[in-house]
Amino acid sequence: MKKFEKKKRKNGTCKQIPKNLKKKLNATYLDITNSTYPVGKYGLPALACDIDVYPDHIALYNNPKDYHKTDKTAVAFYLFDNVFDGENGLYNAIYFNNEKRLKEFKKRFEGVKFFISPDYSQLGDIDLIENLHRLKKSRVTSLWLMKELHASVIPNITFPTLDELDTYLSGLEDCNVVAFSTMGIIKDLIERQILQEAIKYTVKYLKKLKTIIVFDVCAEDDNAKDIFSYAIQKGIKIVIPDNKLKIRNRINKKIRSEKRRLKCEAQTLTYSP
Repeated sequence: MKKFEKKKRKNGTCKQIPKNLKKKLNATYLDITNSTYPVGKYGLPALACDIDVYPDHIALYNNPKDYHKTDKTAVAFYLFDNVFDGENGLYNAIYFNNEKRLKEFKKRFEGVKFFISPDYSQLGDIDLIENLHRLKKSRVTSLWLMKELHASVIPNITFPTLDELDTYLSGLEDCNVVAFSTMGIIKDLIERQILQEAIKYTVKYLKKLKTIIVFDVCAEDDNAKDIFSYAIQKGIKIVIPDNKLKIRNRINKKIRSEKRRLKCEAQTLTYSP
């Protein structure tokens, strides 16, 4: 393959200039992945996250006004994929080196200090290649957020099946903190048991792990702490930051409790001798 191409000068003559092969081969994302090293049989890019200050609030990607709710707010992507991914999503902007779109993302995330790596959904009933591609997308976007925004990116642990978990943890060996979501799992006994097994495996696999950040939307933390009981027993710190849904559910619970109290008082007054 020729490494030079001709470019016409204003005077009509031509000069040879080096080809931007990365751009021509849609491989500019290598500028991001070359900042780390490949791991495992699939050569996925490794991530490192070694921090001792943790988020105290989690804002979802579709709520930019909450990105700076506190000084330590983390932005997370626990949403349907089409909300943050697609033709105009961050990964495509990185992959195709869409400078205009990347500039918009930098402006959108300006000042954000923490992210939880994008949660590209893993599905148990689709081909392995698709799931691995989604994992790669998460790693690439995480590296971009780290490199371009100088932010701390906490790896989100997701997987299609427990059998594939070692592949999804590969490359996170230098992380002392990871994140899990309990959203939609608390009341599902089977999914709850699967998550508990994944937590157990993660704690054993990641030798440097000290902290787990949990995205949980329940009004109280009791159920989430129960799910992470194995990690707690092993000395892992469990941090459950507030988020908009959690705060809303907490308020709604107080309102329901107050309504029940008032109803009981009314019934007592009605039937008092």
